[in-house]
Amino acid sequence: MKSSPVTTQASVLAKRRAAAARYKPGTIELLLIAEAPPCTADRYFYFEHVDPHDWLFRYVWEGLMGGKPDREHKAQHLAALRDAGVYMIDLHEESISQPALSDLLPKVPGLIERCAQLRPRHIVLIKSSVYDAAFTALRAAALPVIDERIPFPSSGQQKRFLESFRRAAAHAGFVARVG
Repeated sequence: MKSSPVTTQASVLAKRRAAAARYKPGTIELLLIAEAPPCTADRYFYFEHVDPHDWLFRYVWEGLMGGKPDREHKAQHLAALRDAGVYMIDLHEESISQPALSDLLPKVPGLIERCAQLRPRHIVLIKSSVYDAAFTALRAAALPVIDERIPFPSSGQQKRFLESFRRAAAHAGFVARVG
């Protein structure tokens, strides 16, 4: 019997939440908010075994830790980010293909609630669409969002991502605490 798309989407969401929970810091120094999980069910920031197109993880690691991550040691890298107080969530928790601002805006109130519960010391928005949808509302909710518009690290935007992401991390006073 084939599973329905709703069941499949719910199971993928549950799998993603479980993977993220393993790497959630006790105190979140730097909360990263991306747009939405990849449409491919086997790709996600917190999945330990991802094909070479793990752009967000790769460039977050490089932006914060200074070197390129080793895919064979992604679990250790994720643990190091956790130990440094870094955590990533998505504005839209379900995969959506090429979301428009109209897809993201209805998710902002829920995002504000999740951010308030997580109590991060600093928030960084990743991707221009996330900034456009959420920055003003997060600021109005007195959440510690950093005013830096950061592109997603693909399609030739990797260098711009690293520059603006490092500025945001420096603004947050982020210093990696990895041995």
